[in-house]
Amino acid sequence: MCGIVGYVGSQSALDVVLAGLKRLEYRGYDSAGVAVAADGGLAAAKKAGKLVNLEKALVDRPLPTGSSGIGHTRWATHGGPTDANAHPHLDNAGRVAVVHNGIIENFAALRDELAERGHRLDSETDTEVVAHLLAEEYSACADLAESMRLVCRRLDGAFTLVAVHADEPDVVVGARRNSPLVVGVGEGESFLASDVSAFIAHTRSAIELGQDQVVELRRDGVTVTDFAGNPADVRTFHIDWDASAAEKGGYDYFMLKEIAEQPKAVADTLLGRIDAAGSLTLDELRISDAELREVDKVVIVACGTAFHAGLIAKYAIEHWTRIPCEVELASEFRYRDPILAARTLVVAISQSGETMDTLMALRHAREQGSKVLAICNTNGSTIPRESDAVLYTHAGPEIAVASTKAFLTQLVACYLVALYLGQVRGTKWGDEIHAVIRELAQIAGQVEQVLETMEPVRELARSLADRNTVLFLGRHVGYPVALEGALKLKELAYMHAEGFAAGELKHGPIALIEKGVPVVVVVPSPRGRSVLHDKIVSNIQEIRARGARTIVIAEVGDEAVVPYADHLIRVPATPTLLQPLVATVPLQVFACELATARGNEVDQPRNLAKSVTVE
Repeated sequence: MCGIVGYVGSQSALDVVLAGLKRLEYRGYDSAGVAVAADGGLAAAKKAGKLVNLEKALVDRPLPTGSSGIGHTRWATHGGPTDANAHPHLDNAGRVAVVHNGIIENFAALRDELAERGHRLDSETDTEVVAHLLAEEYSACADLAESMRLVCRRLDGAFTLVAVHADEPDVVVGARRNSPLVVGVGEGESFLASDVSAFIAHTRSAIELGQDQVVELRRDGVTVTDFAGNPADVRTFHIDWDASAAEKGGYDYFMLKEIAEQPKAVADTLLGRIDAAGSLTLDELRISDAELREVDKVVIVACGTAFHAGLIAKYAIEHWTRIPCEVELASEFRYRDPILAARTLVVAISQSGETMDTLMALRHAREQGSKVLAICNTNGSTIPRESDAVLYTHAGPEIAVASTKAFLTQLVACYLVALYLGQVRGTKWGDEIHAVIRELAQIAGQVEQVLETMEPVRELARSLADRNTVLFLGRHVGYPVALEGALKLKELAYMHAEGFAAGELKHGPIALIEKGVPVVVVVPSPRGRSVLHDKIVSNIQEIRARGARTIVIAEVGDEAVVPYADHLIRVPATPTLLQPLVATVPLQVFACELATARGNEVDQPRNLAKSVTVE
């Protein structure tokens, strides 16, 4: 999830673009770059690292003043966070510059074609091919907008593209497919950005681009077409919040914004996982299929929320592959002398890729001869670099300390790893894998449905602001969901919260039940595993009989729980193994709202850091 800014107008384009990038740096801080059309050419600068590195470079080597320009803050996908991979990317003649958000799935084939025609590509990115393709098309038609339309029709994947050309210094062109791009309309100036926060200081009049549309920006207005060149209908809107809220996109907290971004994050993590032959693929796999077929045990190491993702992954891995799977707290792993061997696959899960406990567990595993596969949200971080294979999630930057969209994308990645192992080992047929992928593809829309029905959950949370304890129960994959719900409440509301396996209730935890104690129960689907469902309904009856205030999360159509639920939260019906992707969302909203009602700092809860980089 990169940050993109484009500008045409009477102000200094460089100043406007840099100010916009500062507001968008939360979208990516692996590198930053700018390009300005000035003096009959293009001037560009880019640096790895945070935006401040670019600003320092521009002090030493200023760019000329121009009236149009583009800028980018990168969240690395293809290629590590280096100067060479930073955007903008230019063609060999230095006449066209482009910035990009998203993934161009067919870039490898396009790159080969360009190389055969004599183009020199200097980066590892998928973006650079677009600059060269635009240059080719422009040489034939001398129209940047038409060149963009022609190029977009050749691209597969999800992308936002914004470009400038030295021969059209008063034009900026953008294109959108499955990736956000918003137009700002000012007096004698026009803006493009991946988020309105980039231009809110200049105008509150905006245009939301639709799917597969190209926009041409000039000082006196904008023109929008589809990829075929036909005039396109657009939706204009007025931004009714001020610049102080812009970084959060109008949300009070980054956490609220990140909860809302989960449907897109889930969809992005699934993007491009099936190759031309119809097989499931991972990102960077340096473990051969032959080695994976020899794996006789999987060990997952992780901390905090990522550990809960690993607990859910265990169910999927063992069910789909029949390989024994253990899940370990990374902080305890190497101190108990775990049994590891060359045929052990260790899966390390970390949002930041810098979690020290997980990194040390990874190193211990490799010292014992085990192969390591990393699931990570940060390209080029230490854990992926030191692993034998990597599956990147595409949640984009997560700023709030309490993990939300990173957790859901970790779950998706875990399911993909389980399916890939099943594919390699022959325990899942291709049509079975495709069926699960199709079910996963529907989850983004189902998460969206959940988010649209959360107001009663918020009201419930506010009503519990004066309570000291909330308990959580779950069975099967609902047990890790209960653990995650309790963790969120501890992190944010500073309350006593515990998650229990519902089957353990009578082995001790039921002693905690007294009149009025809120208990959240994650109910498995009555379809398929009806025994589990019947047992947890009995658990609900047991705690209700002892005075508990029951808060029941159950799928649509489950009527058996209705008589025993003081509060009923409905989620869409999903396959049992995938239910955590929808059941977790109400617990995130619940914790965030309860913390707000208690007057706590939601994005930066006390004593916690986003990434734990010390043991």
